[in-house]
Amino acid sequence: MTEEKKSLNFIEQIIEEDLQNGYKKEELKFRFPPEPNGYLHIGHASSINLNFGLGLRYNAPVNLRFDDTNPIKEESAYVNAIRKDVEWLGFKWEKECYASDYFQQLYDWAVKLIKAGKAYVDSQTSEAMAQQKGTPTQAGTASPYRERSVEENLELFEAMKNGKTKEGEHVLRAKIDMASPNMLMRDPVMYRTLHKPHHRTGDAWKIYPMYDWAHGESDFIEEISHSFCTLEFLPHRELYNWFLQQISTTNDFVPKQREFARRNLSHTVVSKRKLAQLVEKGIVTAWDDPRMPTISGLRRRGYTPNSIRKFAETIGVGKRENVIDMSHLEFCAREDLNKTATRVMGVLDPLKLVITNYDEAKEEWLETENNPEDEQAGTRTIPFSREIYIEKEDFREEANRKFFRLKLGKEVRLKSAYIIQANEAIKDENGEIVEVHCTYDPKSRSGSGTPESKRKVKGTLHWVSIEHAVPAEIRLYDRLFTDATPDAHKEKDFLEFINPKSLEKITGYVEPALQKAKELEHYQFQRIGYFCVDQDSSENQLIFNKTVGLRDSWAKIDK
Repeated sequence: MTEEKKSLNFIEQIIEEDLQNGYKKEELKFRFPPEPNGYLHIGHASSINLNFGLGLRYNAPVNLRFDDTNPIKEESAYVNAIRKDVEWLGFKWEKECYASDYFQQLYDWAVKLIKAGKAYVDSQTSEAMAQQKGTPTQAGTASPYRERSVEENLELFEAMKNGKTKEGEHVLRAKIDMASPNMLMRDPVMYRTLHKPHHRTGDAWKIYPMYDWAHGESDFIEEISHSFCTLEFLPHRELYNWFLQQISTTNDFVPKQREFARRNLSHTVVSKRKLAQLVEKGIVTAWDDPRMPTISGLRRRGYTPNSIRKFAETIGVGKRENVIDMSHLEFCAREDLNKTATRVMGVLDPLKLVITNYDEAKEEWLETENNPEDEQAGTRTIPFSREIYIEKEDFREEANRKFFRLKLGKEVRLKSAYIIQANEAIKDENGEIVEVHCTYDPKSRSGSGTPESKRKVKGTLHWVSIEHAVPAEIRLYDRLFTDATPDAHKEKDFLEFINPKSLEKITGYVEPALQKAKELEHYQFQRIGYFCVDQDSSENQLIFNKTVGLRDSWAKIDK
């Protein structure tokens, strides 16, 4: 039986059609072009997966290009963070490029357009130019400077470049068509004056190219075959092509821009401007706060590269924008961590349990498996003693038949240890249970092979030995916003939907093997969920971030 051929998405179909219509496979070349004005988020992960995935599929090079044309917002720190994120996701780029590498070439081409009568220096205010743009149904009006002589335009443009003019005094505009139905074609700005140092070129330039002018030309210089952008760039395609027509010749290989829909994630925002607000207002601690949808935030929270790539693959690429529920990303994390995370004992809400018939001086080290999903993971030993912690919710004095945890007069098994029976609940002056007294069956140790060890009981609990327990700060994360689409309400500020309970810090107790746990190591706390060691953790102060629970608790809440 032949294997069913995987269907192609519409982006792959475009490439396949181009290969059938004259493109050569060795001409294929892609790029991922972030602007270094913030950290990458989950939306960028889809774009990274698309472009680098195409590179792997077609054995084609992929460039990492920083579109660094705005010195006001861009920083080297963002460049480093972006580079780290792409590497962490498991991708390698052919060349690391920068739009700033091409500033001289872009300037020379702009001079060429001025000489050809296709660009001019406009000395109006931005407000005046906006008024002249017209509307989608009404043509714009020409700037009074549109017919400046070539000589005057060249002189002014060079003065702009050399810092001889003030910021905002002049701009360079392409001379296209003020009556075009596409308002982006109505003499768009190509350069503006900014007396700001650039993170790479320093004070060498006083003018900086606009994105639309730099983007397509950078693609052309790098010989990119397919420039994939999100859907908001669809109206820009006509301008992208017009600019390329001005600088290319008949024999040049010209890039092709095509668009795909942005994928938004529920209960968060993916606008860099809005993410920056969260940081600036102190709603989150930093760009890598584990509640943020940034790749660095997801990494710190405990998401794996595999889970994020799997998420990007399963949501695919489309032509219509939609909101992907956070639970889908969490499912991808569970699926991957289930295969790889070591199972450990951790108690988050401790209740003291005393095994009255266990010798006070006795201590045992019991063998337990590291991961039942991985035969190569092996085993380790955990300490057992007379006094242990269990979760408060795992004990009730009385309960119905569907409660399979510990209750008075009934038995449960302690994971990898013994069968116990609860005999007495000790309470404080307020009637709160503070301690449970139990007895254990000495012959029921797990894995001992005795008839007693094979006896079936319905409940199994996790636990930690109090004598050996290591205290740890546990950070429990929830959705950052209470609304699935917090920035979709025109009449409200998205910050109104901040979840005040998005982070809870508690003290839990973990088994001693975790004392030397390293940053970003992943664990499954038995019966609770998946956790990751935070970057601020140390041997003296363990800190674990909850990545995701064992089950989708939000499905029940939403229902």
